[in-house]
Amino acid sequence: MKITVVDKRLTRKKCVQIVFNEKIRENRFVVDKKTEILEIKIPKKDEMTRRKWIILVRSIIQEAKKYNLGRIEILWRQLVNFDDLGDNLGQTFAEAVYMAHYEFRKYKTKPKEGWGDVSEIVVIAKKNDKSLQRQNIKKGITIATQVNFCRDLANTPGVDMTPASLVSITRKAVKGTKIKMRVLDEKQMRRKKMNGVLAVGQGSRNQSRFIILEYIGTRQTNKPMVLVGKGVTFDTGGIDTKPHPYALDMMMDMSGGAAVIATMIAVAKLRVKRNIVALIPVVENMPGGSSFRPGDIITMMDGTHVEVGHTDAEGRLILADALTFAKIYKPAQIIDVATLTGAAMMALGERATAIFTDEDELASNTLKIAEETGDYAWRLPLWDEYSTEIVGTHGDISNIRTKGQPGYGGAITAAAFLKHFAKDYKKWMHMDIAPTMTAVFDEQLTKGAKGSPVRLLISILENDL
Repeated sequence: MKITVVDKRLTRKKCVQIVFNEKIRENRFVVDKKTEILEIKIPKKDEMTRRKWIILVRSIIQEAKKYNLGRIEILWRQLVNFDDLGDNLGQTFAEAVYMAHYEFRKYKTKPKEGWGDVSEIVVIAKKNDKSLQRQNIKKGITIATQVNFCRDLANTPGVDMTPASLVSITRKAVKGTKIKMRVLDEKQMRRKKMNGVLAVGQGSRNQSRFIILEYIGTRQTNKPMVLVGKGVTFDTGGIDTKPHPYALDMMMDMSGGAAVIATMIAVAKLRVKRNIVALIPVVENMPGGSSFRPGDIITMMDGTHVEVGHTDAEGRLILADALTFAKIYKPAQIIDVATLTGAAMMALGERATAIFTDEDELASNTLKIAEETGDYAWRLPLWDEYSTEIVGTHGDISNIRTKGQPGYGGAITAAAFLKHFAKDYKKWMHMDIAPTMTAVFDEQLTKGAKGSPVRLLISILENDL
């Protein structure tokens, strides 16, 4: 699919005209002898918001695919004829259409009549329209392409997405960029005493890996931003196995790692002027004769003794070692991204990533950027009192709540666990993306992985928060 910006209609090409109408009840495709028109329902002008506008743009693509419309034509001034839509509309438009056009078809047989894809979007706009600069469209396409790459990774079934597979795919994806890639195997991790990563993966026949991506976008002496992404390629829950149907989407438990990898590729292509390191511990959490057990005590990379209260609280164990490993870079800031807890979904539903940090300014700036990018987020508390709830009985801390009523505040106590290993960092933030792992029914995106928070991470890196 391509986006073509012109200042008048391309009469030599047959295009279906997109018409916006607030009076119709639902979208409709109208054909007469001379023209083909796709009418799209829009809200009243005073009811439009940036959020609704993004969904509106996506809906155009979804409707066009529904009617197998290969080439469509949009009058830009009609599409943006609303107040308070915000900045970077050209970039946002490109991101929205490319994300809406995406489908995961690797395992689908192509129908005889074809997929019904949109091959071209012709946007009619004045040459001097500042809201539709071509470089912003190009940037939006670059970002959305990596969002969709993230979705590809997360949607791939666990049988084909093992730790070794993710390493191979990542190596191929970063080829030709300025990203330097290294990978630690189990022998190397054992020497570094990364026992959290090793314990979670020891029940699987697929050996664990630790991916390191380094991008130098400015002077090498400048301290880097470090991104940490959870890479559980499939999570059965381990010995504490997940009941049906909760494991059905657990090929997506590496969505944090996928997001971090996609973000790194995007910033390299965008030539962001910042030094960035990505750390992705990659494991498969399986039950078996060699699996780690409830009640085990793991000596982590930093020497902390962690009681295993539940083997399905595995993500925080691998992230903890990654947070410790990150110290060698002396980072200016560190952000970890993970589909960490169902408790975050209980708190926020499926529409906002939960963020945790002690830095008020970082939190407020992140929420502002989240609103602009469409990767929405909400801050949850991380008070010191929560750390007392994970104190261990025979070890230093537990990987689940041990004090008070069991199960309460699970997203917060998980963040408190990670805070223990990030306490030496001046600026640290945890993103629990379990709520935004998959697309919601009314977001005008295909079912499956959503690709969050790639857009948010890129914007954070660009704005040097």
